[in-house]
Amino acid sequence: MSAKSNHKQQQQARMVAAAMSTPCSIKPLLVAIPLALGFALGIVATLSLMGSSASSALPGAALELFFPSPPVNVSTQVRSRRPRRPVQVQPQAAPAVSASSPPPPPPVADAGVNKHAALPAQRRRAAPAAGVSSPPSPPLADAGSDDKRPVLPVNATTADEEQGEGTVVDDDERLLALAAAAPRAVRVGAGAAPKVAFLFLAKWGLPMAPLWERFFEGHRGLYSVYVHTDPAFNASAAAPDSGSAFHRRHIPSKEVKWGHISMVEAERRLLAHALLDHSNSRFILLSESHVPLFDFPTVYSYLTNSTKVYMESYDEPGGTGRGRYKRGMAPTITPWQWRKGSQWFEMDRALAIDIVADNVYFPVFKKFCKRNCYTDEHYIPTFLHIRHPEVAARRTVTWVDWSHGGPHPSRFTRMEVTVDFLRWLRGGTTCEYNGRTTTVCFLFARKFLPNSLTRFLRFAPKVMGFG
Repeated sequence: MSAKSNHKQQQQARMVAAAMSTPCSIKPLLVAIPLALGFALGIVATLSLMGSSASSALPGAALELFFPSPPVNVSTQVRSRRPRRPVQVQPQAAPAVSASSPPPPPPVADAGVNKHAALPAQRRRAAPAAGVSSPPSPPLADAGSDDKRPVLPVNATTADEEQGEGTVVDDDERLLALAAAAPRAVRVGAGAAPKVAFLFLAKWGLPMAPLWERFFEGHRGLYSVYVHTDPAFNASAAAPDSGSAFHRRHIPSKEVKWGHISMVEAERRLLAHALLDHSNSRFILLSESHVPLFDFPTVYSYLTNSTKVYMESYDEPGGTGRGRYKRGMAPTITPWQWRKGSQWFEMDRALAIDIVADNVYFPVFKKFCKRNCYTDEHYIPTFLHIRHPEVAARRTVTWVDWSHGGPHPSRFTRMEVTVDFLRWLRGGTTCEYNGRTTTVCFLFARKFLPNSLTRFLRFAPKVMGFG
């Protein structure tokens, strides 16, 4: 027994000694296992965070074993989105012309018409059908004689209706919008006749008003009068007589400077006011120095029966023509579309509406036609050439003397107004009217000083057939 017990004690002693000799090898394993497990968990957490914003390297189910996702809150509310702005399509501009390339030739007929959608479609005058008589032509000889005066229709409207009383608009933008929306065709009441609108663009007063009063006398209902003058002018004191053709005919006016865009703005303002009267069919621009050369029946018949409008529109080389063109106007207005002409126009209703409705060419003139450009001599002639070249007679019905040169025409004093001079003005030249040759080319003349009024009042009954 003693030997067996001794043997067991020796075995236990060996095991204790072996256990005491192993701690140095087991301790590193006990430390490394928790570190490895923590490192693995850190990697898994990093991949989980990256997987929330991008595609994860591990399958989503594996990540959820360690990091279960919170419950998804499905909401029925939909966030409203702001509607997108509609894309504005700008009209395609004509290609720019390089300096090296030769300029294209001038347009033939209506080849230079700008097809802008902002303006109404180009009007075409249809040829008269077979068997339809053309409008009567004015007399080919002296139209002032009693036996050759045209017979005028009788207008049955009242004085207020004739003059369009009450249609006064102070705001230019609203005025032009109303005029642009006016009917293009003439509208007259039962028993009435179309009217001619006389548009006076004056610096101050109308010194020739007594002569015009005699010209209009007896023809109320066949004409309308509109006067644009300096805003400081006392219009009510100028024509206090209710029977005067100029009574209450001054429109809301603004200051006008010679050679500036304000001149064209005044012309459009006059046209717009006249267009609000739907019975106005023809529109003639006059100055304070204008005088009539024929009686009212002749002028009325000449204008209302005409198949053309009377405006100059020509291409003039040199500094006073093409030299006034501004490069910034291209491509809307090209150099070969640039035209010149007298500002004293005569036009029909359809063309007048196109001019007041123009939002393509007028803004270009307003922006670029400055400093020696003179918009009043170029805007309407250029617009006419681009938009409606087929309706222009390419001449004016106002006579003026440019023979002395300079920026202004000759002025005539009292002593220069003679019977022979007036007769020469009335029939000293020939022109075409409705396809026929006539000597009645100029219906009006300018520039006559105020002191010549007495001569005109004396000679009007004998030479011009009125007064």
